[in-house]
Amino acid sequence: MKNKAVAILSGGLDSGVAMSCYVKNYDIYAITFDYGQKAIKREITASKELCKYYNIPHRIIDLKWLDEISNSALNSSNKIPTPTENDLDDYTQSKESANAVWVPGRNLVFTAIGCSFAESIGASKIIVGWDLEEANTFPDNSKEFLNRYNELIKTGSPDEIEIVAPLINLNKDEIVKLGAKNNCPMDLTYSCYEGRDIHCGICESCMRRKRGFKKAGMDDLTKYESD
Repeated sequence: MKNKAVAILSGGLDSGVAMSCYVKNYDIYAITFDYGQKAIKREITASKELCKYYNIPHRIIDLKWLDEISNSALNSSNKIPTPTENDLDDYTQSKESANAVWVPGRNLVFTAIGCSFAESIGASKIIVGWDLEEANTFPDNSKEFLNRYNELIKTGSPDEIEIVAPLINLNKDEIVKLGAKNNCPMDLTYSCYEGRDIHCGICESCMRRKRGFKKAGMDDLTKYESD
């Protein structure tokens, strides 16, 4: 009998590849959060398709209250930033973009709920898609955040549960390569902040996705409006 794991799955490239690292050796239960983001419909569709592909149970968690207290461009009328490719490596520009889409305490909340599910089903792992490239401007993607949250769980949970972040030392091109190695169906994932039927191709998430495939030297089957 396999050990159990909970995957925090947005349907995006990072969380999809992260989950693919554990599908062979764990019985996974995936959860997707609805916090009023513009892309929620497409994120749910992508998450469901990934879970169907892997034959994994999936649940959507309603966090509409997070929408009510947030002023993030992800779930408000504020405009989502459209950086240039050069901006992606400019800390000042990237930080400005990150601040615009920051959702208050998002990963703190998501991971705490993931811990609740892990305790309830007897899971030993919580799988997250935190990565090195985005940790530069999103502190809740960092190795320090991972280590400190794991220490918190050791203190606050009676069970032996560990947050695992297989992408924590990887940039986007390395994530694409890992996804290919794992035979992850990356074409099923969805990364666009705008939530359009076709990736916009100009938001930061789309830009990093496009560049990741390009730098990895791999075919990108994603359709972008900007192409």
